[in-house]
Amino acid sequence: MKEKTKLFWMVALFLAAFYIPWKTPEVQNSLVEAFLMLQEYAREHVLACLIPAFFIAGAISVFVSQGAVLKYFGAQARKVLSYSLASVSGSVLAVCSCTVLPLFAGIYTRGAGIGPATAFLYSGPAINILALVLTARVLGWKLGIARALGAIVFAVVTGLLMAFIFRKDEERRMAGVLHFPDEGDRRRTLGQDGLFILVMVLILLFAAFVEPAPGASAPWRTLYAAKWYATGGLVLVLLLMLRRWFTKEEVGDWLESTWNFTKQIMPLLAVGVLAAGFFFGRPGRPALVPEHWVVSLVGSNSPAANFTAALAGSLMYFATCTEVPILQGLLGAGMGQGPALAMLLAGPAVSLPSMIVVAGVLGARKTAAYISIVVVMSAAAGMIYGTIVS
Repeated sequence: MKEKTKLFWMVALFLAAFYIPWKTPEVQNSLVEAFLMLQEYAREHVLACLIPAFFIAGAISVFVSQGAVLKYFGAQARKVLSYSLASVSGSVLAVCSCTVLPLFAGIYTRGAGIGPATAFLYSGPAINILALVLTARVLGWKLGIARALGAIVFAVVTGLLMAFIFRKDEERRMAGVLHFPDEGDRRRTLGQDGLFILVMVLILLFAAFVEPAPGASAPWRTLYAAKWYATGGLVLVLLLMLRRWFTKEEVGDWLESTWNFTKQIMPLLAVGVLAAGFFFGRPGRPALVPEHWVVSLVGSNSPAANFTAALAGSLMYFATCTEVPILQGLLGAGMGQGPALAMLLAGPAVSLPSMIVVAGVLGARKTAAYISIVVVMSAAAGMIYGTIVS
């Protein structure tokens, strides 16, 4: 950590300790909400989502050749192929804005272009098949279709804009790493490495499978009931692969890479979750910023209402599919249809915790550009949709 950064945090902690009125009920309640949100996150998301994601990121970093990443996601790759794969790969995972972070960091540090990497970063939580279906069922098919179309377009447009804005930076970043020698003799085929990572992705999908809503179809309920049996079976398959296909040195490198991603992301994520809980609280639980303030600002389809909804959504943390009941409550309290879409497009894809982590990977300037693109496009889409449905 740079000395200036250390000084900044020391001064920030001193000012917080000195000036924040900790004895007031509002601040004490917000502080409790912050740690309850951290506890909720630890119980519901760390074991089932984040840990499998860290292992996947570590495997990508060690076992996926940099040449393969550059071939499909690099700055010189065909745009149609790279952005299509980035969007599809993200949508298959169906993860939240924080769980996708180690996967994004993995492909970006292996040489993926900033365009495909940020398209993947947006698509993972935004193009979530389960959440899209739930949106259409609970909030109405019009809002569900609008969210699906908007998210697909946003993933590609966001990546293209990031690649264009930072094209010179990408040229310098890619200089000298566009050509790689053959890797020589491989103990495994490319298909075996791909199958190994696929099994971990399936573990992530089954472990993170959320409980179906009341009235869900029988296949969904059956799948949920069998999630831990399937997860356990896949873990056994993974252990068998490790025993037969990998050396002890390779397993050690994989675990070391996984740990590097964990220690880079987890502390920042914890700070971000605490901050989000302190200011906004858990769903339905008031904190420092009352929910009725947000509702009072987004009751119309004005530019200000849509921008406020998009900005508020980008700061709040939404676990996978939780944005639907939250928006259901806000719509019942008077939120407009346009701002609702703006929050649906910005909220699941971005959050205060994810901003902090992305800044550690991309830097503050690129992160600010990414957040700005998502918020502005979400607000614009909300205005268009609100005008159409009204």
